[in-house]
Amino acid sequence: MGLTITRAMKRLFIVRHAKSSWDSPYLSDFDRPLNNRGKRDLPDMAKRFLETGYQVDLIIASPAERAWTTAKGFAETLSIADEKFLDDERFYHAGTSTLKEVISVVDDSVDNLMIFGHNPGLTSLIGDLSDFNLYNLPTCAACGIAFNIGSWQQILNTQGEKFYYDFPKSRA
Repeated sequence: MGLTITRAMKRLFIVRHAKSSWDSPYLSDFDRPLNNRGKRDLPDMAKRFLETGYQVDLIIASPAERAWTTAKGFAETLSIADEKFLDDERFYHAGTSTLKEVISVVDDSVDNLMIFGHNPGLTSLIGDLSDFNLYNLPTCAACGIAFNIGSWQQILNTQGEKFYYDFPKSRA
């Protein structure tokens, strides 16, 4: 039985940052940039998402270099205005409860939210918010979960249904 689309519908797109570089041992984890594979996967995945026709009203990203760069690449491809692009330091290696807390206070005028962050928090969040049992969200992968709710506050105690999942090697 599929999800019934209603007027009170929120969609959450969860995206893990693209593959990052470990080439500079003196860089902090926070400052690690994308590696060549990440730079290649990012525009491809953003274009593939654009082709779905799904709308994004707001992006919230971890400010860590690799997540922020990935989110900015998606924002540019999706033509997301700067005022609809936020970073939140709480997303840096956040666990499920922190991610849900941040999401729960998003303005309810936002129906389609896209977040960018890190594992293992994002994989755990997907498992907590849906019945999609994913062992590991790959780098630059995107998962969409739809909720029959009218307010993001309700995300604290509800589950949705996965309706979208794509990752770089899915078309290899």
